[in-house]
Amino acid sequence: MSAGARGVAALAVGGGALLLVRRLRRRADDGPGEARSRWRAVTIAREPEAVVPQGRLPEPLAALGDLVEVGTRVAPGGRGTELRARLRSPEPRGAASAAARLTGEDPRERVRAALREAKQLIEVGEVLRVDPAPHGRRRTTPGGVVVETAAERAAGEGVL
Repeated sequence: MSAGARGVAALAVGGGALLLVRRLRRRADDGPGEARSRWRAVTIAREPEAVVPQGRLPEPLAALGDLVEVGTRVAPGGRGTELRARLRSPEPRGAASAAARLTGEDPRERVRAALREAKQLIEVGEVLRVDPAPHGRRRTTPGGVVVETAAERAAGEGVL
């Protein structure tokens, strides 16, 4: 076997081992037989008491109700508070995940949007909109339809 082929084989074995270790860690974190969603987080430039005053969740996260588990902790480097949320149910996977994203029914998008909105409410006092709607009616163009559709879908993933 040539040196190049051995290097490729070593990389393949190392990559497979890394994936196995990650999967085992994820299962260990979840507990026996319990599939968990991953945490999503935003760092807010405020003290924990300002983020969750008297244990009350920010409105966008409170609106999700029992769909999510929410937590806070001091942000790395003492730079505020990390507001975290994850789905209580397992995340959609495979074809179900693709279908949920295409239809706009992906619960992960709702969690990400709620975290971003909570951050904006706490830091700025209002939810900022990137694309304000103009007054009056706009003539529909093929390019405009594409842009407006993409802007609507971007709410679940971030800014377009």
